[in-house]
Amino acid sequence: MKAYHYTEIENQDVPEPAEKVKIRWLINEKQDAPNFAMRRFQVAPGGNTPYHTHPWEHEVYVLEGEAVAVSKDGETKIGPGSVVLVQPDEQHNFVNKGDTDFVFLCMIPLQK
Repeated sequence: MKAYHYTEIENQDVPEPAEKVKIRWLINEKQDAPNFAMRRFQVAPGGNTPYHTHPWEHEVYVLEGEAVAVSKDGETKIGPGSVVLVQPDEQHNFVNKGDTDFVFLCMIPLQK
């Protein structure tokens, strides 16, 4: 078992086309995780993740702030306690339209 505080993990800028987004890879192969990664995203006011797709699902749990989850079906408001399932190959992004940071956990399978 490994236990540590999330602030012990480097907070990195997410490159463009993301805007005002930071990421911490909380759990991945560096911590000997065999199957999944857990990431903590922090999106500043006015920021967004890129509108993108990939061949794997991911699960999102919102910790702080409010945003909209965007997909081909439109926009859904999300906030603390919200859960989002993004299906494989589904176009999506998250947009912080609020005035505080939007913080969420995102779990994905490790890319082997």
